[in-house]
Amino acid sequence: MAPAADREGYWGPPTSTLEWCEENYAVSYYIAEFWNTVSNLIFILPPIYGAIQTCKDGLEKRYLAAYLCLTAVGLGSWCFHMTLKYEMQLLDELPMIYSCCVFVYCLYECFKYKNTVNYPLLFLLITYSFVVSIIYLNLKEPVFHQIMYGTLVSIIVLRSVYIVLWVYPWLRGLGYTSLTVFLMGFFLWNVDNIFCDKLRALREKMPPVVGAVTQFHAWWHILTGLGSYLHILL
Repeated sequence: MAPAADREGYWGPPTSTLEWCEENYAVSYYIAEFWNTVSNLIFILPPIYGAIQTCKDGLEKRYLAAYLCLTAVGLGSWCFHMTLKYEMQLLDELPMIYSCCVFVYCLYECFKYKNTVNYPLLFLLITYSFVVSIIYLNLKEPVFHQIMYGTLVSIIVLRSVYIVLWVYPWLRGLGYTSLTVFLMGFFLWNVDNIFCDKLRALREKMPPVVGAVTQFHAWWHILTGLGSYLHILL
């Protein structure tokens, strides 16, 4: 990951186990990673709208939970990138696990009778969330979190592909769009990590507004936030 930037800011030295490629406090004294912070609006505003529509349409509470969990991820990520504090990092990373568990539940309950509860699946997902949380709080190893998160995402992708291929083929457009957008974000996340030094050097030669386009972790937020919202619609 990128080394800590030279500039000091309102929240003091970072205590998180991760830092990203955006230069710290380059835009605002009060926001450590400005673009990585504000890009989380895509995780916050559309899901709030979706939650409101879910209530208006009288849909099941599992859909409301999915929207609210996505909003929680955005709020946690906002706090993390704004402060780069370890406690805020947990507020970002753990809701990622919980929200994916909600998505898995929704996907495996899409053929059920309305207003019924799959208690065995619910117990399994709650146990998974609890165990991952306990291990991660003690291990403090980001790679462990990434593997556990990636496992859930893989389950979601495989289940979604099954649904759009064999059950609801008329939803292929929406399904493939959400998957493609999410994978584009994942690609840029890796580019940001691997080529950070080159990206920082490039930004030094560019006007600030133009350089903001190269903040690929922010693009990861935008694309995965949009992809996740489309997935809930699916």
